[in-house]
Amino acid sequence: MPCLSVRLLGPLTILRDDLPVALPASRKLRALLAYLVLAPHPVGRGRLCELLWDVPNDPRGELRWCLSKLRGALDTPDRRRIRTQDDTVALDLGGCLVDALEVSQAATRGIGRLDAERLRALAGLFAGDVLDGLELDRSPLFNGWLVAQRRRFHACHTAVLERLVEILPEGCDETIGHLDRWVELAPFDGRAHLALLTNLVRRGEIGAADQHLAATQQLFQSEDLDFAPIRAAWRAIRDQRANASPGAAPTGQSTVSRFVAAPGDDDPVKPSHASLAVMPFVEEAGTRGGLADGLTHDIITRLAKLRDFFVIARGSVFALAEKTIAPEEAGRKLNVDYVATGTVRGMAGRLIVGVELIEVRTARIVWAETFERRPDDIFAVLDDIGDSIVSSISAEIETVERNRALLKAPNSLNAWEAYHRGLWHMYRFTRAENEQARHFFARALQLDPTFARAYAGLSFTHWQSAFQRWGDRERESALAFESAGQSLLVDDHNPAAHWAMGRALWLRGEQDGSLGELEQAVKLSPNFALGHYALSFVHSQSGDPRAAIGSSDHSRHLSPFDPLLFGMLGARAMAHVRLGQFEEAAEWAVKAAARPNAHAVILAIAAHCLALAGRLDEARGFATAIRKTLPDYRADDFIGTFRFEPDAEALFRQGARRIGLS
Repeated sequence: MPCLSVRLLGPLTILRDDLPVALPASRKLRALLAYLVLAPHPVGRGRLCELLWDVPNDPRGELRWCLSKLRGALDTPDRRRIRTQDDTVALDLGGCLVDALEVSQAATRGIGRLDAERLRALAGLFAGDVLDGLELDRSPLFNGWLVAQRRRFHACHTAVLERLVEILPEGCDETIGHLDRWVELAPFDGRAHLALLTNLVRRGEIGAADQHLAATQQLFQSEDLDFAPIRAAWRAIRDQRANASPGAAPTGQSTVSRFVAAPGDDDPVKPSHASLAVMPFVEEAGTRGGLADGLTHDIITRLAKLRDFFVIARGSVFALAEKTIAPEEAGRKLNVDYVATGTVRGMAGRLIVGVELIEVRTARIVWAETFERRPDDIFAVLDDIGDSIVSSISAEIETVERNRALLKAPNSLNAWEAYHRGLWHMYRFTRAENEQARHFFARALQLDPTFARAYAGLSFTHWQSAFQRWGDRERESALAFESAGQSLLVDDHNPAAHWAMGRALWLRGEQDGSLGELEQAVKLSPNFALGHYALSFVHSQSGDPRAAIGSSDHSRHLSPFDPLLFGMLGARAMAHVRLGQFEEAAEWAVKAAARPNAHAVILAIAAHCLALAGRLDEARGFATAIRKTLPDYRADDFIGTFRFEPDAEALFRQGARRIGLS
């Protein structure tokens, strides 16, 4: 054990060699210590004064007094833990055990990865709420921070207990103890109640289970929550127990998961799409309304238009927020996979919006960001911030879902997971991976023939085969068109369906129809980055090159880390060629070729653009790289891949002649 430990989960306590360290009675001192412990970076003195003191006579003097007392409690002759540099303050916590940091680090790494021993240790750290019993009068900023910390660690505690219940033997005393605590912490979480009922059945305590069910029903009804899924699941548990052969184990968690995830629906082919609740953003002082509510409504609407996952309606999340329910608890009530929450504050002529995306089950912060803008045009600023938030949330959820699907056995995937496994392979951009992606998209459609995005993904794989000439171009173009048509038949309001059709029409040489479909895609969802990229791609060859540059920039703004970023950059490069801006074209093409998943066509764009810019040695280097995998590659192959207007084709052939690709 470290010689010094700080406990924030419960009443604040400092221990040195297991003996309590006395602190002055000042509540501000305790608040200051806790804030510095949990701060990820050094904190400015001005911020600390603003946070803790309500315009006293000498806030900096009071801060100095508090810091001197903390030095006496924390420092030793050989180690100074209070670090001040310039106008900032930080804590050196090396070799110190801090219960809240232990929990926070475990949540960041993933609670689902921990073994029972580590989970037990974490559960034992929760002696109460963060800074239990500590409140400050006239310190709204600190109190808002404290409420957020209590909410975060409450969710972590719940996630630890849930994971313990999953891995411990059913029905044992320890499991029941963790279940009782889980139900106490999350009284409206259907998973907790059904897990407790299942474990009571395992122990043969049917009467206790019936009593718990009755009490839970009263609780849910008092909050106007739907109790039917829990009642239906309980009946299934009892029926299965009654029909089980002597000595057979009850079905347990599988029954719980099935009924909570899809109450009343026994259809095995329904995809378990990821779900999201965007809780109302709050103003800095903890209030709602105005800009915060408007931004929340805009984000919910934009996310729903993407049709990537289920988004809880505005009315439901605002109704829960009116009851002052914490976002993580609201997520469990709504039975969603992810919760987004945020704050809005103005400071010295700046608008600052902070956002967090939390995975409800593990209490892990998947993504967090702070957006800071000068509100010269408040509506334009909010629109820009909303774009960034929506695109980031969509991308982060897709990444998490892809990675989760990748870790599962292929034959165990449901339609949603098979689709995301297909995306993972699709973005590798090789012939073999493209075939794997096609297999998983087909698997998703076998499980759910109404999955529009899986049809769009299947169309993409055929498009790649045609574009990269991995198969017969006419046949693959026809299959891309057919799959895109199926996607539109399933969901005509899905932007991905129109995106797939627009790309398929481009393969068929129908530029006007292609642009029409792509424009419909971004009209349906202005935040659909791939739609803007596809518009740039088509315009860069035979449409409006300036429009291509604008669409390329907008697609990268919406999705700055997109797997197709090389294409966004490459389209911009080709547009510059058509404008006669060869040096700019070369710069953008080199950036495209530098992407780790850039394929031979992107390298060819770089070679031709560099040649036109007169950077022949670099251009020949790319030509050599292409011919290592495609020995017979020529300008005809490059020109045949795209649909350039005659003047653009002439320019690219000129570049090819300069480096021996003609």
